[in-house]
Amino acid sequence: MKQVLLNLQSGSIQVENVPVPAVTRGVVVENAYSLISAGTESSLINLAQQSLVGKAKARPDDVKKVLQKVGTDGPLSAYQQAMSRLSKPEPLGYSSAGTVVTTASDEFEVGDRVACAGAGYAVHAEYVAVPKNLCVRIPDGVGFKEAAFTTVGSIAMHGVRNAEVSVGENVAVIGLGLIGLLSVQILKAAGCRVIGIDIDPEKLALAAELGADVVSNYDGLFERARALSSFGADAVIITAATRSSAPIEAAGRLVRDKGRVVVVGNVGMDVPRDVFYEKEAEVVVSRSYGPGRYDRNYEERGIDYPIYVRWTEKRNMEAFLELVRQKKIDLDRLITHTFPLDDAPGAYDLINTGKERFIGVLLQYSPNGSGASGTVVSLAKPGARKRKVPAAARTLGCIGAGVHAQSALYPLLPNLPVNLGGLATATGLSAQTVAKKYGFSYCTTDYHKILDDPDIDAVMIATRNDLHAPMAIDALYAGKDVFVEKPLATDIESLRRIVEARNESGQRLMVGFNRRHSPLAVRMKGFFANRATPAVLHYRVNAGQIPPEHWVHDDEQGGGMLISECCHFIDFMQYVTGARPVQVVARAIEPTGTLQKYDNFQATLTFDDGSLGTVTYTTLGDRSYPKETVEVFAGNAVGRITDFRDLELRREGKASREKRWLAQEKGFAEELLAFVKGEEPDFAGNVATTLATFAAWESIDTGAAQEIDTGRVGL
Repeated sequence: MKQVLLNLQSGSIQVENVPVPAVTRGVVVENAYSLISAGTESSLINLAQQSLVGKAKARPDDVKKVLQKVGTDGPLSAYQQAMSRLSKPEPLGYSSAGTVVTTASDEFEVGDRVACAGAGYAVHAEYVAVPKNLCVRIPDGVGFKEAAFTTVGSIAMHGVRNAEVSVGENVAVIGLGLIGLLSVQILKAAGCRVIGIDIDPEKLALAAELGADVVSNYDGLFERARALSSFGADAVIITAATRSSAPIEAAGRLVRDKGRVVVVGNVGMDVPRDVFYEKEAEVVVSRSYGPGRYDRNYEERGIDYPIYVRWTEKRNMEAFLELVRQKKIDLDRLITHTFPLDDAPGAYDLINTGKERFIGVLLQYSPNGSGASGTVVSLAKPGARKRKVPAAARTLGCIGAGVHAQSALYPLLPNLPVNLGGLATATGLSAQTVAKKYGFSYCTTDYHKILDDPDIDAVMIATRNDLHAPMAIDALYAGKDVFVEKPLATDIESLRRIVEARNESGQRLMVGFNRRHSPLAVRMKGFFANRATPAVLHYRVNAGQIPPEHWVHDDEQGGGMLISECCHFIDFMQYVTGARPVQVVARAIEPTGTLQKYDNFQATLTFDDGSLGTVTYTTLGDRSYPKETVEVFAGNAVGRITDFRDLELRREGKASREKRWLAQEKGFAEELLAFVKGEEPDFAGNVATTLATFAAWESIDTGAAQEIDTGRVGL
């Protein structure tokens, strides 16, 4: 299928052929039309067109993160990660309409006409995969063109709801672009009197035609407003887009005592305190298109709110379409341009240059699509990037292309003695982009294509945590050797099934515990190889807080930081000591505010050789301080590794030190080389590590020490 993409390095718009997305919890829709959001999408394009310095000035918070990465990871690693992010094309669009072609939801059937919403979902593409709560049926009598406005209409609808207006009240709308003109019509449908405000005379005329009682530019505005209402506007809705604070200043003068100002557009917010203080007026910043926005449970998992949360984003979408059906909203007057998908660059050129007046700009899709409609896209390998690999080299297929895979794993693949077969991801964009970048033969949105490929004999799984176990089991039974990112599993039953599949299939399985493969770790292990005493180890992780809404905290998808991250550090202790963990005692800070229950903890493990190891994991520290420090004490000797850039070894008063200035040595290249060469992994150790994280979780919950018994999972 074809999709519109933004090149984040150059700012250019491209139409690329990518695989049709896979359906998960919602539907796959064949788009008929999608609406370009001139304000939101133009701002992203303008940012992409800036130089690196310009991007840095526009995004100072991102620069701060990069500088922190320089401190912990080294300048080379930080630069590579930043460039990797910029090299990934950005999907555009968040409002579309079309026909359901595949469904995984009881709410929709194949053939349903639907309107779709959401950045990353209702994108400018021939086919889109949309969760059920971001998808609504189109009423009879409403066409696809009109329905493509539903998301933007819901933004206007939510702004009006935040104004809390009622029949007969006087409302000012500042900014008569697309959302402003929709707001005018929604307010009139609600029985309000409306004054529309803009500096463009053509928009003022159109607002009057669409029902505004009074229209005005800023000249003589307050006299006209007083003629409409002597005591001021009951509410002011700002839908303008400008860095200037002039709209919020004007709103303060227009609104009545104890009135309400609702900010929908991206405007300057230098609020004149004296004006708002005298009127005791309220300012509300309207958040997108209703409750549910930015809530992963609602948007991704389809968990609806009770009806007392009356106007969720989906209900706003339905209400907007009903107003369109009743002819209370005229969208025909707002559609100024329609471009075929292949001419999307021309549509954005029109918007960015302003060479013609525009309001609503639509992209139109050919019936049954003009691009390929399959889940597999073959990729030609450019001659300059043709790789030389040994004749007997294995062929690798990869599943997943998240941030970790793209920053730490896939950049290493072109240098490995392995053929790159297929890459599977849930979205066509990431599949095509990453596969093309690293030289895979094809990309797909159906991971079973990888497992069914007879040429592929090894599979790498780098998806979200909850998919590791089921995909690894499928791959083992498909006769593939498996490299799976940590954690190996997020619950004990899944771990038991993995052990069973590995034993029955006879295939190799390696878990991505990369730190044991670091050259610094190898040297530390060798340093303590002939120790005469048990070891005492302390692994301290100054992780920094991960936002509560991140998927890693989701019990279903991530399992929390204890399951997702602590396994690394326990495995490292196993590697250095050469011993298995047999017991764990763990304690955690109780959750409060944004702190998650399993994000700040200490776990002390006893190993079968008498060694003791403590993992201290915290999100409460300063990110400028080293992230990982591991210390080992045994046989009158000490070893320390800091951020896998600095190794210090001491014995009998003599010290040696190694430091890496440009980048960390975390063992990613070494672990992948071991896998593709077919080296036998420490599977029993991988299982013991995973069990230890489950036991630590149980210890926190019960307050008691927990035994670690691999026999529980059949090992």
